[in-house]
Amino acid sequence: MFTRGLIILFLFISQSIAAFGQNETEADSIILKGLKQHPRKNILPVRRPVLFPETVTLSELDSLELSVNYWRNWTSFGININQASFSENWGGGGVSSLALGGQFSYKTDYTNGDKNFVSEVLLQYGKLKNKDRLSRKTSDRIFWDNKIALKLSKTWYFFGSLNFESQFDRGYSFNKNAKGNEFRTLLSNFMAPGYLTESIGFEYKPVKYFFLRIGTGTARQTFVVDTTLYKTNPKNFGVKPGRSFRNELAFQVVAAIDKDIAKNLHLKSRYTMFANYEKLKSIDNRLDVTLTAQVNRLLNVSVAGIVLYDDDTANKIQASQALSLGLVYKFPR
Repeated sequence: MFTRGLIILFLFISQSIAAFGQNETEADSIILKGLKQHPRKNILPVRRPVLFPETVTLSELDSLELSVNYWRNWTSFGININQASFSENWGGGGVSSLALGGQFSYKTDYTNGDKNFVSEVLLQYGKLKNKDRLSRKTSDRIFWDNKIALKLSKTWYFFGSLNFESQFDRGYSFNKNAKGNEFRTLLSNFMAPGYLTESIGFEYKPVKYFFLRIGTGTARQTFVVDTTLYKTNPKNFGVKPGRSFRNELAFQVVAAIDKDIAKNLHLKSRYTMFANYEKLKSIDNRLDVTLTAQVNRLLNVSVAGIVLYDDDTANKIQASQALSLGLVYKFPR
């Protein structure tokens, strides 16, 4: 009986303690909920800027002191030297020689809207001297070409051009007499010949590095200022003996390409056809090709070739070729 009373008392005390703990936990939860702080939605409030639109009047272009340069220029000049010497008892044979050549080129281009102007100058001169022989020219040319054009469509232009060609120095042919001594015969000189060509027509230019000019109205004046040159050069470049001037009306075609065909490899070529209206069966043709490999900033190797047919100079096709290694400086680089 006493034992049963102890069990009932123990159960009553356990239930009282559990109820008291539950009430205390709920009270703690209520207190924590009251202490819990919820962050405000805009912790760092940012005010939206207020924009006040204002009309700004720009001054005229002249007052801004701005200018547009429509000109582009390219310049290059170079020199080639070739020298060889042999002792008198050199068993392999050989002739001591010295060759020197120089070149200068300049090109300017003005393009503004539908208007285009191009001017190009090329100056070349070279000399070769072998021991116990007369000196010879290796190159000699003055070339100046000018063109102004008006754009008609995306690839076609109406153009007018003025071209001048001549040489710096006398030119000779070399032979030997019966005794084996070398002698020379005068063939040409400065402004003997000299060519001045005016042309108008249409130009086709699909890309920057190529053009084709069709000169339907072309006139060419041939100058031979040395009126005695016919005595040693019977053809006298088509000018009548004793005279210094000849005028021709013709149809002309000029095509040119100037392009980098590979890394450090440049191709420049120009073809000219000149057909005199008085003798269309005999057409003058000239092809100039130069291939240049850039070794470094100052050194390059070039191969140049010329093929020419002009019956006022010779009855057969003329050709020349030159291989050179030299220093060339270009700007802009």
